[in-house]
Amino acid sequence: MNFARNLCFAGKKKMADYVYGPGRTHLFVPGPVNIPDPVIRAMNRQNEDYRSPAIPALTKILLHDVKKIFKTTTGTPFIFPTTGTGAWESALTNTLSPGDRIVSFLIGQFSLLWIDQQQRLGFDVDVVESEWGHGADLAALESKLRDDTAHTIKAIAIVHNETATGVTNNLATVRKLLDMYRHPALVLVDGVSSICALDFRMDEWGVDVALTGSQKALSMPTGMGIVCASPKALEASKTAKSVRVFFDWKDYLKFYELGTYWPYTPSIQLLYGLRAALDLLFQEGLENVFKRHNRLGTATRLAVEAWGLKNCTQKEEWFSDTVTAVVVPPYIDSGEIVRHAWKRYNLSLGLGLNKVAGKVFRIGHLGNLNELQLLGCLSGVEMVLKDVGYPVKLGSGVAAAAAYLSNFTPLIPSRI
Repeated sequence: MNFARNLCFAGKKKMADYVYGPGRTHLFVPGPVNIPDPVIRAMNRQNEDYRSPAIPALTKILLHDVKKIFKTTTGTPFIFPTTGTGAWESALTNTLSPGDRIVSFLIGQFSLLWIDQQQRLGFDVDVVESEWGHGADLAALESKLRDDTAHTIKAIAIVHNETATGVTNNLATVRKLLDMYRHPALVLVDGVSSICALDFRMDEWGVDVALTGSQKALSMPTGMGIVCASPKALEASKTAKSVRVFFDWKDYLKFYELGTYWPYTPSIQLLYGLRAALDLLFQEGLENVFKRHNRLGTATRLAVEAWGLKNCTQKEEWFSDTVTAVVVPPYIDSGEIVRHAWKRYNLSLGLGLNKVAGKVFRIGHLGNLNELQLLGCLSGVEMVLKDVGYPVKLGSGVAAAAAYLSNFTPLIPSRI
């Protein structure tokens, strides 16, 4: 009896790290993010027959509305039951053939992972590496485009917003360079942590394939990868020789023509969640969404400055409005900040990854998030910093952020 009781106690002790904490969980990693209640309610439903008339009708409207978050009228969207990694693979294998040359920018962990995927899929990857905390080296791109008179470069692969370092790249300049040298390379963009939070202009910037994931600024559960292809990308897919099955656009297009839309079973719950998530974004207005993220990003950066800490992002032009990577002093392990925040204050912050592991922690400020939620996070960060031995003045960062937000936060439009 005692042995059984001891086993039970040992099991409970082992699971103690995963038990519920009182109050709300403060989720401030740069994805997955907080899910708004209307989205949760929309997903709280039974399964349905996806071959019934209801789901194709819902899908048709979703595909039309999804184009708005990419700011495209000519693109063709695909909704895959996958993550951003699957969306990466779809973008590559539908437009390119093994051995094709890709210029790809390495500026952080997620661009590194995409490059690894490109290499493992058999492409000739021309890696342009920058110091972590810097943006894509567009001067190097210009040099490569100028020298590539034979047009051996088939695609440019770039992460719009590098989540590991809090760096946002200038996509308009990429398009300007391609146009300057009249280069036909495709532009493939990872917009996983930017689309629905940062201004993204697929048609204006001449992006050929853009992609995002449901768990980021859409504020949904993980499990939906959304890809949007330009007419040029669709044309390239007709001759691309990369092997693809699950992510093959051709299968989707066939079912689009039939009006049934799905070559395999979709997640019914996520489709209804997507409908609710898009409705929230459109109700707020995409331009207002972008402004809100800019306010939250600016407020976070002001707090970091008030704490006497530095932003991992080296230039203001690269500042991200969805995530801030905070550099800690050498005597502090940033991993301990993240662990302590979770254990003591039920606050989830982002770890430093790879080259910046132990050196930075990340504050995610994207998705369905408001000013007071952010201030609660910043207050928690201050307490954690004090706990781990950093000489922070409690209230300093919160005061700086609050002073800014009190001056620039508008009235909620639906309540005026």
